Amino acid sequence: MFDPNGVERCDEHCTHGEIIRQVEPDMPVDEKLYDLAELFKIFGDTTRIRILYVLFEAEMCVCDIAEVLHMTQSAISHQLRLLKQAKLVKNRREGKTVYYALADDHVRTIIDQGMEHIEE
Repeated sequence: MFDPNGVERCDEHCTHGEIIRQVEPDMPVDEKLYDLAELFKIFGDTTRIRILYVLFEAEMCVCDIAEVLHMTQSAISHQLRLLKQAKLVKNRREGKTVYYALADDHVRTIIDQGMEHIEE
């Protein structure tokens, strides 16, 4: 049987209590699921993914990232702000220059696993 949206569903309504009791205790609280969804939204922009790939290779300043990606510094700065708010990148100042890098190895792992998934 299909619902009005064309999604297949059970022919009759029934629940399986044992499975429900097994699954429910391991469900994260809604706040955590919201935070996770927000994190994945950050990965939903090609420019941000491109910036992360650039930072896989080296710590770089906004000027260099803009040059590599053929974009304006303003556009890069805007995306870096979002990536920093999501704790995916970090920065450090050296004189008048601000350098950006991946926040930690988890960022590369998330991107690598996503790439592996789409290449299957």
